[in-house]
Amino acid sequence: MNLEWALQWGWSVLNACLYLLLQPFYYISILIVALGYRRQMLLERKLFHTRVHSWAGQAWRVVWSGLIAGIVLSALGMFVSVHLNTASIVCLWVTTLLLMLVRVRYLCLAYSVGLLGVAQFVLNVADGWQPEGALGASLAAIRGLDIPALLVLVAALHVAEALLVRWQGGKAATPLFVEGKRGRLVGGYRMEDLWPIPLLLLVPVQGGFTLPWTPLFGSSDAGAGYMLAALPVLMGFSSVTLGYLPRQKALLTSNRLLLYSVVLLLLSLLAAWWSPLMLLAALFSFLAHEALIWYGNLEEGRLSPMFVHPEQGMRVLAVLPDSPATAMGILPGEAIYRVNGVVVNSRAELHQALRIHSAFCKLEVRNLQGEIKFVQRGMYDGDHHQLGVVLAPDEDANWAVSIQPASIYRILAMHIGARRRKAGQAPKAEGVSLDTMEK
Repeated sequence: MNLEWALQWGWSVLNACLYLLLQPFYYISILIVALGYRRQMLLERKLFHTRVHSWAGQAWRVVWSGLIAGIVLSALGMFVSVHLNTASIVCLWVTTLLLMLVRVRYLCLAYSVGLLGVAQFVLNVADGWQPEGALGASLAAIRGLDIPALLVLVAALHVAEALLVRWQGGKAATPLFVEGKRGRLVGGYRMEDLWPIPLLLLVPVQGGFTLPWTPLFGSSDAGAGYMLAALPVLMGFSSVTLGYLPRQKALLTSNRLLLYSVVLLLLSLLAAWWSPLMLLAALFSFLAHEALIWYGNLEEGRLSPMFVHPEQGMRVLAVLPDSPATAMGILPGEAIYRVNGVVVNSRAELHQALRIHSAFCKLEVRNLQGEIKFVQRGMYDGDHHQLGVVLAPDEDANWAVSIQPASIYRILAMHIGARRRKAGQAPKAEGVSLDTMEK
């Protein structure tokens, strides 16, 4: 019996994996990810004349980490069970894609499942309305959705997302020159990561294999068995911060996502036990999500910009990988005060000070605590002419971006949203979002 079950289970896993490979949505997700990082690299080259990150390397990072997350969530999903069929899966995808066309951060099951839960509640109230044709089939698919189980899935996905944000959230942060309050240019970061998640969900079917345990949302039909169905999803976050270091912002976002996930999980489990709570859980799914974004934007608006030059010295916005600055331990947010004994307050003064000793460099740096640290290093052929640091913007910055909601159209068209800026003139641009996206 155990051997027979193992063979049935193994065949179901293989069949679901093959079906996953044949589905276009997973490849579309990877393409969107690659285009997003490619767009990010183009923006870095425009602003700083160099790239901070490799778009191919970043895309590979999120693909393999998303694969690991999918394996873990699929294993946990073996103890849940979701009532899904082909019509239900199509309904979820179509709703998610339509929401994505409105705004990129709506590419998230929290929005699609929540809205479908509200729609299901309304349809159940209007039980007498039974249209025919394609509309009737669509409404029947919505009525047949297992909303509490799907909301549990949404909560589990956001737990995984919170952990991924905590682990990787600051690694792909892109430095920006943006227009702050009163038109002043300030430095900031856009943090954006999308993870394609290949999910295998346990679904009840007639004639499927039996389980030696009872799933949380198991079928009440004694003759029903189970199979695995493929459901690839795309999740992630995007945020622009002017007042935090990327790592600080990632930890803050992760903690809030974990709190959101725990509350949503509790509401979903209660809704499975007492159906009238389903509407509350569905509303919480997307309204609380929006509240997190609203509060994060409000919080950012109250913070003083972090990446502006002090009265003396030059604030470091970012450090290029494998550069002299990295070797010397210079960190974003620190300020370069002296170079080879000379106080520097502009890029021109920095270049002149570096030429004093072409083969050696000694820096006096103020760290994030305001303390002085001394670093030094020999200079070699091929080293970056500016030590590999990206400095906060000054009035001579040629390019800048302004903060606008992200759009799938800009991503597909490689519209980076940067415009040339005349000295002393506030930029007019578009394409960078303060929105936090959960997909």
